[in-house]
Amino acid sequence: MHTQTHDIACLFAQLGLAANRSGIDGFVAAHGPLPADMPLHEAPFWNRGQAAFLREGMLEDSDWAAIIDALNVMLHARPQ
Repeated sequence: MHTQTHDIACLFAQLGLAANRSGIDGFVAAHGPLPADMPLHEAPFWNRGQAAFLREGMLEDSDWAAIIDALNVMLHARPQ
């Protein structure tokens, strides 16, 4: 079985967001950190389509799951 790996830039592009390094860093800075008990897909800044993509990607353990999980970690990280 062939699985495709995606990087964070691909995920941001899939979500319709700026996919360059400054766009990604700016998004994380503007929207993080999320409360520890808030699932990524329930964050208030996603539109319905984005939230559904993130939720389904994790539930179905799709080839997007690893990078969605990485975004989850990024948005829940507390500044040091």
